[in-house]
Amino acid sequence: MTTTKRPVNEHRAYHAHIYFDQESAAVARRLRDDIIQTFNWRVGRFHERPIGPHPTGNFQVTFRNRDFDRLIPWLDAHREGLSVLIHPMTSDHVKDHTDDAAWLGQSVTLNLGRFQQAA
Repeated sequence: MTTTKRPVNEHRAYHAHIYFDQESAAVARRLRDDIIQTFNWRVGRFHERPIGPHPTGNFQVTFRNRDFDRLIPWLDAHREGLSVLIHPMTSDHVKDHTDDAAWLGQSVTLNLGRFQQAA
């Protein structure tokens, strides 16, 4: 059994990408609404198709290090089995999505070739 790296608050800003498929889209929509209602934050679009390096539907939450200790445990308790990528927002997109990435739930294989094409 592979263990995934758990999130640690070491950077100034983060993205949380919540992944879903057709069967779990309703759960993801409910979670997105709950995040907006609970935290009163603007949350990214609900992408029902792969976008960027993300191989499935997802939506993102942008947050700062000051909100990390409040959001991460809440998200872990409310994600209902959905996989969540937590990564810092720096200028090194490959490192952000690999070495510095952490997961709640199962990790998902990302399409990192998109970053290499952009370089």
